[in-house]
Amino acid sequence: MSQRPFSDRFCAPHGGQWHLRDIDPAETDGLHGKKKVRKEIKQYAQRMRELQYLLYAEGKHSLLIVLQAMDAGGKDGTIRHVLGYMNPQGCHVAPFKVPTDEEKAHDFLWRVHPHAPGRGRVSIFNRSHYEDVLVVRVHDLVPEAQWRRRYDRINDFERLLADNGTTILKFFLHISPQEQLRRFRKRLENPAKQWKISEADYSERRYWDQYQAAYEDAIARCNTKHAPWFIIPADHKWFRNLAVSRIVVETLEGLNMALPPPSVDIDEIRCKYLAELDQAREPDRQ
Repeated sequence: MSQRPFSDRFCAPHGGQWHLRDIDPAETDGLHGKKKVRKEIKQYAQRMRELQYLLYAEGKHSLLIVLQAMDAGGKDGTIRHVLGYMNPQGCHVAPFKVPTDEEKAHDFLWRVHPHAPGRGRVSIFNRSHYEDVLVVRVHDLVPEAQWRRRYDRINDFERLLADNGTTILKFFLHISPQEQLRRFRKRLENPAKQWKISEADYSERRYWDQYQAAYEDAIARCNTKHAPWFIIPADHKWFRNLAVSRIVVETLEGLNMALPPPSVDIDEIRCKYLAELDQAREPDRQ
């Protein structure tokens, strides 16, 4: 089992030639079975909630989590089972679907920026600005010269957020085409999940290789120190949950956050409160 932090273990490669097909989506880093790690996942989730409280109280940092995956890759499941432990008062989930006519009338980042987290807050992007170098590329929705320029615009955008105190974590939930098909089959067999089925889920499978190439380029071109990409083996949902929660915790702990000092005289307020409490108890003593 690897002893390195998960934030190092699953960080996307920097430089050189690499392909997603060479990264095993079923890897579990030597761990076996969700029952054995269920307690560990819960511990990380609880620690994540504590760190989110520090993030909010300190008010110096913000956190942006980007989730990207092929269809059925586990974005919703990650939000529900891992990030769902965060306090919803300080956490915002932004899903990015097909752009509206109004959004199409603006630059591709126009609809994204309002959802960036303010200091003390967490934003989770369910899909993101990367769709504009993925689906538009695969389906030839804009000229190649246009979507290629967007890599630089994305890097500029993420640099701007980082300079304003936002920590950015980008997760590609890496599944195999066989696992995707198994998950589609489970949706067909489960009446509670049939509403999620669309014809596009199946028709998009024919573009699997094109999407993999698009993801490889997006990750390689936009994998920076201030906004790193992580490739998470996601065929096993329990391992996906463990890896994401560990990386979030490791990253937040690295910020060395602390509760701010009180902005009032605690001793003075304590004396005043105790005096009022004693007065309120006087009728009970009579």
